[in-house]
Amino acid sequence: MDFSELEAIEGLRWSWHSWPVSKSEVASLVVPLSVMCTPLMPFSELPILPYEPLNCSQCAAVLNPYSRVDYVSRIWTCAFCYRKNPFPKSYAHIHENNIPAELFPTYSTVEYHFSKGGSGPGLGLCSSSGPVLGRRENGQLGLRSNSSSFSSAAPYSGSGLGSERVGSVVGPAFVFVVDACTSDEELGALKRELLHVISLLPENVSVGLVVFDSMVRVYDLGFADCLKVVVFHGEREVSSEKVKLFLGLHHMTRTLGKLSAAQSRGFLLPISECEFNFTTAIEDLHSSTEVRPGHRPVRSMGVAISVAVGLLEGLLINTGSRVMVFTSGPATVGPGIIVNSDFCDAIRTHRDLNNGYASYYRKSTKFYKKMSQRLSDSSIILDLFACSLDQVGAAELKIPVESSGGFMMLGESFDSEQFRKCLRHLFTHDDDGNLKMFFDATIELVTTNDVKICGALGPCVSMRRKNNSVNDKEIGEGGTYIWKLGTLTSKTCIVFLFEVANEQNVQPSSAFFLQFITRYRYSNMGLRKRVTTAARRWVGKNSPEIASGFDQEAAASVMAKLAIHRTENSFAEDVIRWLDKMLIRFSAKFGDYVPEDPSTFRLSTNFSLYPQFMYYLRRSQFIDVFNSTPDETAYFRLMLNREGVVNSLIMVQPTLFQYSFDGPPIPVILDICSISPDVILLFDSFFYVVIHYGSKIAQWRKLRYDRDPSHESFKKLLEAPELDAEQLVTERIPVPKLVKCDQHSSQARFLLAKLNPSVTQKSEYTDGTDIIFTDDVSLQVFIEHLQALAVQG
Repeated sequence: MDFSELEAIEGLRWSWHSWPVSKSEVASLVVPLSVMCTPLMPFSELPILPYEPLNCSQCAAVLNPYSRVDYVSRIWTCAFCYRKNPFPKSYAHIHENNIPAELFPTYSTVEYHFSKGGSGPGLGLCSSSGPVLGRRENGQLGLRSNSSSFSSAAPYSGSGLGSERVGSVVGPAFVFVVDACTSDEELGALKRELLHVISLLPENVSVGLVVFDSMVRVYDLGFADCLKVVVFHGEREVSSEKVKLFLGLHHMTRTLGKLSAAQSRGFLLPISECEFNFTTAIEDLHSSTEVRPGHRPVRSMGVAISVAVGLLEGLLINTGSRVMVFTSGPATVGPGIIVNSDFCDAIRTHRDLNNGYASYYRKSTKFYKKMSQRLSDSSIILDLFACSLDQVGAAELKIPVESSGGFMMLGESFDSEQFRKCLRHLFTHDDDGNLKMFFDATIELVTTNDVKICGALGPCVSMRRKNNSVNDKEIGEGGTYIWKLGTLTSKTCIVFLFEVANEQNVQPSSAFFLQFITRYRYSNMGLRKRVTTAARRWVGKNSPEIASGFDQEAAASVMAKLAIHRTENSFAEDVIRWLDKMLIRFSAKFGDYVPEDPSTFRLSTNFSLYPQFMYYLRRSQFIDVFNSTPDETAYFRLMLNREGVVNSLIMVQPTLFQYSFDGPPIPVILDICSISPDVILLFDSFFYVVIHYGSKIAQWRKLRYDRDPSHESFKKLLEAPELDAEQLVTERIPVPKLVKCDQHSSQARFLLAKLNPSVTQKSEYTDGTDIIFTDDVSLQVFIEHLQALAVQG
């Protein structure tokens, strides 16, 4: 079974494709029952239906291909709760040869586009030749059944970008929060990029500007005579109510997608009305870096973010907005403080966090955790663009950024290609001129009665809504069947974890169903709902279908996300012990061996790579934080938690390709033995892309043999990895760091740190090959210890 091909159809990756009916048998699987869902995965064919979905009156499941339909009595039976539901009048002409698209057997996923006011214009129908769009005539639904595959409802290719027209409805809102303590050179580069982004925004987008140093200034963009600001003290925590009061927003009434008269005060205006004033305010920004010798600049970033969020809360924009923070250093005053301004006080390290010496960490984390709830309640996204050679407080900001689905970038300079690409990527447009952004999203999960929901891992927040399908045991964001997401992309992936019910009334080989209902708002404020329905089978105890349905790549990704979830409340050593314990139990369960004889231990091909993934996970920067700052660790874990199977596995076990004169590039093992003087290696760990030149290749390059026409093959050899690396860097967001290094150079550490140390300083026979100076055990030794422990029973 090719699980990646199945993912391309469903947008789902299952750790186990067949589930045992017994709860004890599920516990013995070790790897939990889980599904990795990419809600907005692009499909080659996705039917777009311009009307609202038809829901079951009991469990709220959407009509799907697994529903049983009685065409004579116009009744459909829900596959989840077996409730019989009548079809509405708009389905009056449905029959076996003319069915709606949501019932077509090949469409496990459909997407509904509808206006905010109510039902859409018609019903998408399927004939025996394919789906066709119907339209209303004289209040009745006109149905057609012909040989064309699609009429108006053409197959959809992409990530759900339609062209709904919403007239004068106001678009999303962006509040730019700029650090005025940035140096003149860096601030100049930031200003250029902000002005470039503003020039590309659609006219219905609203913008606001907040600038901070020791004080926080909110710009009134509607005041034309001069630059007018409202100033907040940078050392005092400001509540949402006080922000509304000071900005004059406390008397506003709730509106949905429309600006009220009170917004003419000018703190947030459509770009069409304030572009000149906004541009003037940006151009007038100057660095306020006059600080005392031996001190850091005085930054009040926590207050600035709180004021920006309060501004959006006061304007009651609940259709989606972003607070985008641009900073070049840590907060040194006020709530959310990271470190004192005095350089005598070093910024916190992992050792400080573990020993309790980070005096501000817990208080600041608590402050930002409260803010994450405010963000969720108002559908606000928090983005962090940090360009600094030092830490900026990303570890404290991780909770609100991750829970709101925001973007985080840690770079070195605002004048870098990395920053430009990341910022411009967020503001890309579709063919209709709308921003490719999604706001105010929720994911609802409907299950059959015998499946219980434990929780979710990823950029989401539990809405604490319970029904009979919610399990008492919570993992991650649990205690609910609906989750809130501030935003999501076509690559955002959420892990859902399940358990079976205590009392199972099902028989092996019977089917169970899961339905994922993703509701979101596009940047033109059009509402959309994507529905994915999947079915799998229950199996009996020790059924061979359990082993054949194991997806070791998805399982490794799920365990990696569970491991970093555990690191929030446990030390890294405890997490490693937990991973080792789980792996030993897993190997003992699914290995073939003679008890007490390690030499007989074997794992079938369905399981053989799983121990290798766990080995590299134990050594990864997600668990072993020795060589990382708290900010870097927070960033790495945030990215792993939102990526799908392919990218998360690249983070855990990077890829390595070899380029040589012998032929085209080939994948090689992630081992020190893969380094050779006469080859070039291309290493991809998601965050870093390394081109490693062997010593002979580097020497020939320095002698400029590639410029000699008689050495054309050498020139092509040098170009090949650079072209592939450039493609990786161009296609990936956030942009990875590209490192070019020679064998035995200092930069080669980016590669050596990830290689399996099969040859170390303790090895007896090195045969002149490279060695790694480390006390870590090699993969071979790790597997030998695993085999010895697994066969003990």
